[in-house]
Amino acid sequence: MDEIRRHSGCCGCRVHGVNRREFLASAGGLAAGIALFSSAADARVKMPGVPIETSSVAVSKKPLLVQPVITYQIYERREAVSWRPWGGLHSANDVDNEIKRIEGELRALAARAGFPIEFRPVGRVTSQEQAESFRRGDADVMLVYAASGGNIEALITPDRYNLIYVRHKSGPVYLWYEIAHPWLLRKAVDEYGQPGLEPYDVIVDEYDDLLWRLRALFALKNTLGTRMVAVGGPSGWGHGGRTAPKIASDVWKMDIQTVPYDELGKRIASAKQDASRIRRAQEETSAYLKISGTRLETDRGFVERAFLLKHIFDDLMMEAGANAITINDCMTTIIPMSETTACLALSLINDEGRLAFCESDFVVIPSGVLLHHIAGTPVFLQDPTYPHHGIVTLAHCTAPRKMDGKRLEKTRLLTHFESDYGAAPKVDMRIGQVVTVVDPDFANQRWIGFRGKILENPFLDICRTQVDVAIEGDCTRLAADMRGFHWMLVYGDYLKETGYALRKLGIGWYNLTADRTVEA
Repeated sequence: MDEIRRHSGCCGCRVHGVNRREFLASAGGLAAGIALFSSAADARVKMPGVPIETSSVAVSKKPLLVQPVITYQIYERREAVSWRPWGGLHSANDVDNEIKRIEGELRALAARAGFPIEFRPVGRVTSQEQAESFRRGDADVMLVYAASGGNIEALITPDRYNLIYVRHKSGPVYLWYEIAHPWLLRKAVDEYGQPGLEPYDVIVDEYDDLLWRLRALFALKNTLGTRMVAVGGPSGWGHGGRTAPKIASDVWKMDIQTVPYDELGKRIASAKQDASRIRRAQEETSAYLKISGTRLETDRGFVERAFLLKHIFDDLMMEAGANAITINDCMTTIIPMSETTACLALSLINDEGRLAFCESDFVVIPSGVLLHHIAGTPVFLQDPTYPHHGIVTLAHCTAPRKMDGKRLEKTRLLTHFESDYGAAPKVDMRIGQVVTVVDPDFANQRWIGFRGKILENPFLDICRTQVDVAIEGDCTRLAADMRGFHWMLVYGDYLKETGYALRKLGIGWYNLTADRTVEA
């Protein structure tokens, strides 16, 4: 029992001849990777104070393609009859001015979006034929400005994302501000009946409400079909995670590129005999240790070998056409091969804007890819503890330093805790920083999320990067409802985007902060 107590948490050491991860996790399944490579010259990423990595590539994200259209009809006066419906567009000139206004609003929205988005020219729809023509287009999103007219249903297909925008106070009032719910969504009955459209897809006036939905759809587009290198193959934590790789394949359309550990071992052995690669790792270590706020508290050789391992990971991703990687059995198998731990290597990859996860846990990895694309910043995969008194401690040894995508946080380089070996970053995350925390369930049926605030960076005898997070929501409810195991954290508040994206995949979402459940 004493041996078991000493090797708890996320340890990968062997207990009574059995690897703990072999006991808890099951192998199999599929993984994921990030979009396409841009050219080598344009894609190199430079960390402050660190030489450019010639094999590194930035994530080239696919822009969200949006087709805006305005539906309208010009009505002619007739005496002594009800000749016009609600709505403030009464002439062709009114429509022309409205289109100019929409185009200006969309240009302004794209300029501040913070992610690549392409708005097509605003289309005019006054007939069924025009609507069907636009519906056959290749846009990811159909954005309908529902001013008036009756051709909206012909624009909407479940094969793409659809949004309805109506005006109340932001300009000439729209007819469909009145009837979008009873007529379009419910077909004049009490049950919803419009395929490809839900109440959550209707926006009134506020472009910020349009923007967060578009951000969620952009993230979904770039998450689905992700290609990821999985060293040692994909897995899922615990007995509940045995189906996680298949779920990642079926629901998230993830594409795995498995690299056996035998292959990794050969590459490591070759790199150790390559004087130029060793020299490069030594030079980059020197530059890295000179970065302000960096303290070396482990053997320098562990750090140099972590850079060498990172270069090998770079090569594997480049060859696979992927910008994401995960390591299975990353504390037992890889240590003897690399003579260091993977922790720092994975942290460095995340700081470059790509994705790198330990443990190959495909229960939580989809949440990391999704949050990365929503926020546009690195994410932190971590082990949660027991929520109590409104706080929860989150910890792991592979945290990125550049959590806001710009600034490197103060960091101590220590050994990996459970092995007391190698190089692992203890990142001091920003005190007072608002964060989004997501807890995916094993079955991918209902995730939990909450907004939190970083209170402290403690130094307990647990995984090296540690944060105490204040929970904005019912702590007791969180403790009762926790699912899965690993959680994901990202700087900023992205609860709305996460819940909206999950709904598009049929995954339920409980927003603890809002105390609101959105069923799939």
